[in-house]
Amino acid sequence: MTPDEILSYPARILTQAQREQYFELGYTHVERLVPDDILADLDAVTKGFVDQSRAETGSGPVFDIGPGHTSQTPFLRRLKRPDERHESYWKFASGLLADVAADVAGPNVTYHHSKLNFKWFDESDTVKWHQDIQFFPHTNYNVFTIGCYLADTDMTNGPLAVLPGSHNDPLFDQYDAEGNWTGMLSDEDAAKVDMSRVEHLTGPAGSITIHNARTLHYSPSSKSDQPRPLLLNCYTSSDAKAYTPHPDPSSHAYEIVRGEPVKWAHHDARPCQIPPDWSGGYTSIYAAQAGEGTDQPNG
Repeated sequence: MTPDEILSYPARILTQAQREQYFELGYTHVERLVPDDILADLDAVTKGFVDQSRAETGSGPVFDIGPGHTSQTPFLRRLKRPDERHESYWKFASGLLADVAADVAGPNVTYHHSKLNFKWFDESDTVKWHQDIQFFPHTNYNVFTIGCYLADTDMTNGPLAVLPGSHNDPLFDQYDAEGNWTGMLSDEDAAKVDMSRVEHLTGPAGSITIHNARTLHYSPSSKSDQPRPLLLNCYTSSDAKAYTPHPDPSSHAYEIVRGEPVKWAHHDARPCQIPPDWSGGYTSIYAAQAGEGTDQPNG
Protein backbone atom coordinates (compact mmCIF):
# COMPACT_ATOMS: atom_id res chain seq x y z
CA MET A 1 0.00 0.00 0.00
CA THR A 2 1.09 3.56 -0.59
CA PRO A 3 1.37 6.08 2.28
CA ASP A 4 -1.71 7.91 1.05
CA GLU A 5 -3.71 4.68 1.04
CA ILE A 6 -2.56 3.83 4.56
CA LEU A 7 -3.30 7.32 5.85
CA SER A 8 -6.84 7.08 4.49
CA TYR A 9 -7.64 4.52 7.20
CA PRO A 10 -8.62 5.89 10.63
CA ALA A 11 -5.81 6.02 13.20
CA ARG A 12 -6.00 3.46 16.00
CA ILE A 13 -3.34 4.69 18.42
CA LEU A 14 -1.12 7.32 16.79
CA THR A 15 -2.29 10.78 15.85
CA GLN A 16 -2.59 11.63 12.18
CA ALA A 17 0.33 14.05 12.58
CA GLN A 18 2.53 11.29 13.99
CA ARG A 19 1.62 9.00 11.09
CA GLU A 20 2.40 11.73 8.58
CA GLN A 21 5.74 12.41 10.30
CA TYR A 22 6.66 8.74 9.99
CA PHE A 23 6.09 8.73 6.23
CA GLU A 24 7.73 12.12 5.68
CA LEU A 25 10.82 11.69 7.88
CA GLY A 26 11.15 7.92 8.27
CA TYR A 27 10.45 7.88 11.99
CA THR A 28 8.15 9.07 14.76
CA HIS A 29 8.40 9.13 18.52
CA VAL A 30 5.68 9.05 21.20
CA GLU A 31 6.37 9.63 24.90
CA ARG A 32 4.61 7.65 27.65
CA LEU A 33 2.44 5.62 25.28
CA VAL A 34 2.58 2.32 27.20
CA PRO A 35 0.25 2.07 30.23
CA ASP A 36 1.94 1.74 33.61
CA ASP A 37 0.60 -1.76 34.33
CA ILE A 38 1.92 -3.16 31.04
CA LEU A 39 5.25 -1.41 31.53
CA ALA A 40 5.64 -2.74 35.07
CA ASP A 41 4.96 -6.28 33.90
CA LEU A 42 7.50 -6.03 31.05
CA ASP A 43 10.08 -4.54 33.41
CA ALA A 44 9.66 -7.34 35.97
CA VAL A 45 9.92 -10.05 33.30
CA THR A 46 13.01 -8.38 31.84
CA LYS A 47 14.78 -8.19 35.20
CA GLY A 48 14.10 -11.91 35.59
CA PHE A 49 15.91 -12.65 32.33
CA VAL A 50 18.87 -10.50 33.37
CA ASP A 51 19.12 -12.60 36.52
CA GLN A 52 18.94 -15.79 34.46
CA SER A 53 21.82 -14.57 32.32
CA ARG A 54 24.11 -14.53 35.36
CA ALA A 55 24.49 -18.30 35.00
CA GLU A 56 25.66 -18.04 31.38
CA THR A 57 29.30 -18.04 30.34
CA GLY A 58 28.83 -17.16 26.68
CA SER A 59 26.32 -16.36 23.97
CA GLY A 60 23.78 -18.98 22.95
CA PRO A 61 20.29 -19.33 21.50
CA VAL A 62 18.68 -17.19 24.22
CA PHE A 63 21.28 -14.64 25.34
CA ASP A 64 23.89 -12.57 23.54
CA ILE A 65 26.58 -12.08 26.19
CA GLY A 66 29.14 -9.30 26.04
CA PRO A 67 32.83 -9.41 26.97
CA GLY A 68 33.47 -9.32 30.70
CA HIS A 69 30.16 -10.91 31.65
CA THR A 70 30.15 -12.54 35.10
CA SER A 71 27.50 -13.76 37.52
CA GLN A 72 28.26 -10.79 39.77
CA THR A 73 28.36 -8.26 36.93
CA PRO A 74 26.16 -9.42 34.06
CA PHE A 75 26.78 -7.91 30.63
CA LEU A 76 23.73 -9.04 28.69
CA ARG A 77 23.70 -7.37 25.28
CA ARG A 78 20.53 -8.99 23.95
CA LEU A 79 17.68 -11.31 24.84
CA LYS A 80 16.91 -13.10 21.59
CA ARG A 81 13.36 -13.75 20.40
CA PRO A 82 11.62 -12.29 23.48
CA ASP A 83 8.28 -12.84 21.75
CA GLU A 84 8.62 -16.58 22.37
CA ARG A 85 10.53 -16.41 25.67
CA HIS A 86 7.63 -15.09 27.75
CA GLU A 87 3.93 -14.57 27.15
CA SER A 88 4.10 -10.97 28.38
CA TYR A 89 6.36 -9.98 25.50
CA TRP A 90 4.11 -11.61 22.92
CA LYS A 91 0.93 -10.21 24.47
CA PHE A 92 2.45 -6.74 24.14
CA ALA A 93 3.70 -7.31 20.58
CA SER A 94 0.42 -8.78 19.34
CA GLY A 95 -1.76 -6.40 21.33
CA LEU A 96 -1.08 -2.70 21.80
CA LEU A 97 1.94 -2.59 19.49
CA ALA A 98 0.10 -4.39 16.70
CA ASP A 99 -2.48 -1.60 16.75
CA VAL A 100 0.34 0.95 16.55
CA ALA A 101 1.83 -1.03 13.65
CA ALA A 102 -1.46 -0.90 11.75
CA ASP A 103 -1.30 2.89 11.84
CA VAL A 104 1.79 2.85 9.61
CA ALA A 105 1.46 -0.53 7.84
CA GLY A 106 -2.19 -0.38 6.89
CA PRO A 107 -4.94 -2.75 8.03
CA ASN A 108 -3.04 -5.99 7.24
CA VAL A 109 0.04 -6.40 9.44
CA THR A 110 2.63 -9.18 9.52
CA TYR A 111 4.94 -9.82 12.46
CA HIS A 112 8.63 -10.24 11.62
CA HIS A 113 10.83 -10.50 14.72
CA SER A 114 11.71 -9.12 18.12
CA LYS A 115 14.80 -8.51 20.24
CA LEU A 116 15.52 -6.91 23.59
CA ASN A 117 18.72 -4.86 23.47
CA PHE A 118 20.58 -3.57 26.51
CA LYS A 119 22.98 -0.70 27.02
CA TRP A 120 25.59 -0.89 29.77
CA PHE A 121 28.30 1.48 30.97
CA ASP A 122 30.85 0.42 28.39
CA GLU A 123 32.17 2.16 25.28
CA SER A 124 31.83 -1.08 23.30
CA ASP A 125 28.03 -0.91 23.48
CA THR A 126 27.78 1.70 20.73
CA VAL A 127 25.58 0.55 17.85
CA LYS A 128 27.08 2.13 14.76
CA TRP A 129 25.24 3.74 11.86
CA HIS A 130 23.27 1.23 9.81
CA GLN A 131 20.01 0.52 8.01
CA ASP A 132 17.85 -2.51 8.76
CA ILE A 133 16.40 -3.50 5.39
CA GLN A 134 19.69 -4.90 4.05
CA PHE A 135 19.45 -7.57 6.78
CA PHE A 136 16.04 -8.81 5.56
CA PRO A 137 15.04 -7.48 2.09
CA HIS A 138 11.36 -7.38 1.19
CA THR A 139 9.45 -6.66 -2.00
CA ASN A 140 8.68 -3.18 -0.67
CA TYR A 141 9.89 -0.92 2.11
CA ASN A 142 6.83 -0.90 4.35
CA VAL A 143 9.00 -2.60 6.97
CA PHE A 144 9.60 -0.93 10.33
CA THR A 145 10.61 -1.44 13.94
CA ILE A 146 8.78 -0.21 17.02
CA GLY A 147 11.02 0.30 20.02
CA CYS A 148 9.80 0.62 23.61
CA TYR A 149 12.01 2.06 26.33
CA LEU A 150 11.60 -0.01 29.50
CA ALA A 151 13.61 2.55 31.48
CA ASP A 152 13.93 6.32 31.37
CA THR A 153 16.27 7.13 28.50
CA ASP A 154 18.20 10.34 27.94
CA MET A 155 21.57 11.31 26.50
CA THR A 156 23.39 9.59 29.36
CA ASN A 157 22.30 6.04 28.54
CA GLY A 158 22.45 5.64 24.79
CA PRO A 159 19.16 6.61 23.13
CA LEU A 160 18.22 5.57 19.63
CA ALA A 161 19.19 8.27 17.11
CA VAL A 162 17.94 8.70 13.55
CA LEU A 163 18.75 10.80 10.50
CA PRO A 164 15.43 12.32 9.40
CA GLY A 165 14.57 11.80 5.74
CA SER A 166 17.30 9.23 5.13
CA HIS A 167 14.67 6.61 4.27
CA ASN A 168 14.27 8.38 0.93
CA ASP A 169 17.99 8.32 0.10
CA PRO A 170 19.84 5.44 -1.62
CA LEU A 171 20.77 2.51 0.61
CA PHE A 172 24.34 2.07 1.82
CA ASP A 173 26.72 -0.83 1.25
CA GLN A 174 27.02 -2.74 4.55
CA TYR A 175 29.89 -4.98 3.40
CA ASP A 176 33.51 -3.96 3.91
CA ALA A 177 36.11 -3.52 1.15
CA GLU A 178 37.02 -7.22 1.39
CA GLY A 179 33.41 -8.31 0.90
CA ASN A 180 32.74 -9.22 4.54
CA TRP A 181 29.37 -8.40 6.02
CA THR A 182 29.68 -5.80 8.81
CA GLY A 183 26.07 -4.72 9.29
CA MET A 184 27.05 -1.05 9.34
CA LEU A 185 28.26 1.87 7.27
CA SER A 186 31.95 2.10 6.54
CA ASP A 187 33.90 4.67 8.55
CA GLU A 188 34.11 6.79 5.40
CA ASP A 189 30.34 6.76 4.85
CA ALA A 190 29.59 7.29 8.55
CA ALA A 191 31.86 10.34 8.61
CA LYS A 192 29.62 11.96 5.99
CA VAL A 193 26.50 11.81 8.18
CA ASP A 194 25.42 15.35 9.02
CA MET A 195 25.30 15.11 12.82
CA SER A 196 23.62 18.52 13.05
CA ARG A 197 20.50 16.91 11.57
CA VAL A 198 20.46 13.84 13.82
CA GLU A 199 17.53 13.40 16.21
CA HIS A 200 18.18 11.56 19.49
CA LEU A 201 14.92 9.95 20.56
CA THR A 202 14.92 10.26 24.33
CA GLY A 203 11.99 9.73 26.65
CA PRO A 204 10.72 8.30 29.91
CA ALA A 205 9.97 4.62 30.35
CA GLY A 206 6.99 3.62 28.25
CA SER A 207 7.93 5.86 25.33
CA ILE A 208 8.04 4.32 21.87
CA THR A 209 10.03 4.96 18.71
CA ILE A 210 9.13 3.87 15.19
CA HIS A 211 11.71 3.86 12.41
CA ASN A 212 11.47 2.67 8.84
CA ALA A 213 13.85 -0.10 7.77
CA ARG A 214 15.56 2.28 5.31
CA THR A 215 16.15 4.99 7.95
CA LEU A 216 19.75 5.53 9.05
CA HIS A 217 20.07 5.05 12.80
CA TYR A 218 22.57 4.35 15.56
CA SER A 219 22.87 4.66 19.33
CA PRO A 220 25.79 6.10 21.29
CA SER A 221 27.36 4.28 24.22
CA SER A 222 25.87 4.61 27.67
CA LYS A 223 27.44 6.69 30.42
CA SER A 224 25.16 5.24 33.09
CA ASP A 225 25.90 2.33 35.42
CA GLN A 226 22.28 1.18 35.07
CA PRO A 227 21.28 -0.97 32.06
CA ARG A 228 19.02 0.60 29.45
CA PRO A 229 16.66 -2.02 27.97
CA LEU A 230 15.02 -1.29 24.62
CA LEU A 231 12.39 -3.79 23.47
CA LEU A 232 12.23 -3.89 19.67
CA ASN A 233 9.49 -5.46 17.56
CA CYS A 234 9.60 -5.47 13.77
CA TYR A 235 6.49 -5.55 11.55
CA THR A 236 5.68 -5.30 7.87
CA SER A 237 2.69 -4.49 5.78
CA SER A 238 1.33 -7.87 4.68
CA ASP A 239 1.94 -6.95 1.04
CA ALA A 240 5.69 -6.73 1.76
CA LYS A 241 7.10 -10.21 1.16
CA ALA A 242 10.56 -11.34 2.23
CA TYR A 243 12.78 -12.71 -0.53
CA THR A 244 15.80 -13.83 1.52
CA PRO A 245 15.91 -16.20 4.52
CA HIS A 246 14.70 -14.81 7.83
CA PRO A 247 17.74 -14.04 10.06
CA ASP A 248 16.27 -15.60 13.20
CA PRO A 249 12.66 -16.75 12.86
CA SER A 250 10.73 -17.24 16.06
CA SER A 251 7.53 -19.26 16.30
CA HIS A 252 5.62 -16.04 15.50
CA ALA A 253 7.58 -15.03 12.39
CA TYR A 254 5.28 -14.01 9.51
CA GLU A 255 2.17 -14.32 11.70
CA ILE A 256 -0.70 -12.02 10.69
CA VAL A 257 -1.32 -9.87 13.78
CA ARG A 258 -3.90 -7.51 12.29
CA GLY A 259 -6.21 -7.93 9.33
CA GLU A 260 -5.82 -10.85 6.97
CA PRO A 261 -3.38 -12.39 4.47
CA VAL A 262 -3.13 -10.62 1.13
CA LYS A 263 -3.27 -12.12 -2.35
CA TRP A 264 -0.97 -9.62 -4.04
CA ALA A 265 2.53 -8.48 -3.14
CA HIS A 266 3.44 -4.84 -3.65
CA HIS A 267 6.81 -4.22 -5.34
CA ASP A 268 9.00 -1.15 -4.89
CA ALA A 269 11.34 -0.58 -7.82
CA ARG A 270 14.19 0.74 -5.65
CA PRO A 271 16.97 -1.87 -5.28
CA CYS A 272 18.04 -3.48 -2.01
CA GLN A 273 21.40 -5.00 -1.13
CA ILE A 274 21.34 -8.77 -0.55
CA PRO A 275 22.74 -9.98 2.81
CA PRO A 276 24.68 -13.19 3.43
CA ASP A 277 22.69 -16.41 3.72
CA TRP A 278 21.42 -16.36 7.30
CA SER A 279 20.05 -19.90 7.21
CA GLY A 280 23.25 -21.19 8.84
CA GLY A 281 23.04 -19.16 12.06
CA TYR A 282 22.49 -15.88 13.84
CA THR A 283 23.93 -13.81 16.67
CA SER A 284 23.45 -10.01 16.81
CA ILE A 285 24.46 -6.66 15.42
CA TYR A 286 26.81 -6.23 18.37
CA ALA A 287 28.78 -9.26 17.26
CA ALA A 288 28.70 -8.21 13.61
CA GLN A 289 29.95 -4.71 14.23
CA ALA A 290 32.62 -5.99 16.62
CA GLY A 291 33.83 -8.49 14.01
CA GLU A 292 32.97 -11.51 16.15
CA GLY A 293 32.66 -13.91 13.23
CA THR A 294 31.67 -13.46 9.60
CA ASP A 295 28.00 -14.46 9.54
CA GLN A 296 26.34 -12.23 12.07
CA PRO A 297 22.92 -10.91 11.03
CA ASN A 298 20.28 -8.43 12.12
CA GLY A 299 20.07 -4.85 13.14
